[in-house]
Amino acid sequence: MSSESSVTKRLDGKVALITGGASGLGECTARLFVKHGAKVLIADIQDDLGHSLCQDLGPENISYVQCDVTCESDVENAVNMVVSKYGKLDIMFNNAGIIGDNEVRVTDTSTDNFKRVFDINVLGGFLGAKHAARVMVPAKKGCILFTSSLSSKISYGNPHAYKASKHAVTGLTKSLSVELGEHGIRVNCISPHATATPLFQKTLGLFDKKKGEEMIAVSAVLKGTVLEPEDFANAALYLASDEAKYVSGVNLPIDGGYCLSNQSWKLGFAALFSINQQVLCFTFSIMFLNKEN
Repeated sequence: MSSESSVTKRLDGKVALITGGASGLGECTARLFVKHGAKVLIADIQDDLGHSLCQDLGPENISYVQCDVTCESDVENAVNMVVSKYGKLDIMFNNAGIIGDNEVRVTDTSTDNFKRVFDINVLGGFLGAKHAARVMVPAKKGCILFTSSLSSKISYGNPHAYKASKHAVTGLTKSLSVELGEHGIRVNCISPHATATPLFQKTLGLFDKKKGEEMIAVSAVLKGTVLEPEDFANAALYLASDEAKYVSGVNLPIDGGYCLSNQSWKLGFAALFSINQQVLCFTFSIMFLNKEN
């Protein structure tokens, strides 16, 4: 028996729709879902990447549809397509999202950019949940997931539009979990720390993934390991599986404990240590001068 066939397929028989599934965290999650027995439809605007992924994983396991998540008819079509092709929808993963322009000062933030980030990150997720619920409510079961961000828990230098949008995604998760719970539908979101995905590297102008990982690791609370897309995908796998059958309304951080610690204490401690060193040097200098005199 091969090692692949001996692995317990935790999503065997389930059908998933993943927005933004052609690259980055979405692609990694799509690969893992297929590996664990799910039939997957990825909805994205990156046609070449989407079709390439389908060829790689096999058209019997995964399909692609072009979908702009800010366009309701596109989202509705994607949901209709997954149900038509596979007969049902068990998992709706609203993963598509952008960081937007790197505007960290409110006075520099453009209104157009702010609206664009909210349209994709919040409206797109809302539309996905709306049309998934249309299918899941009659079935009295289902799982809706969102990709949020550590920015929904703490503030650490991301653009205001991005941070605000991820707070909105988390709020939508909680609100939907209460409404849809009575229909047997679970709703959760995942908040990863920075991951060296192509989107992350493009935003920071980094072309070396290793350097990106090193930059993230410098401020990490959990040392000796690096957050990778597979870690995010494994969290999504757990929340989508029956192992999490009573988990709903959760904003799951994948951050190595980062949101539990105020990292500025290190700077404060270093500054205090430096001041103490200066005081000691000054004191010893005075003592030396007094002794000489």
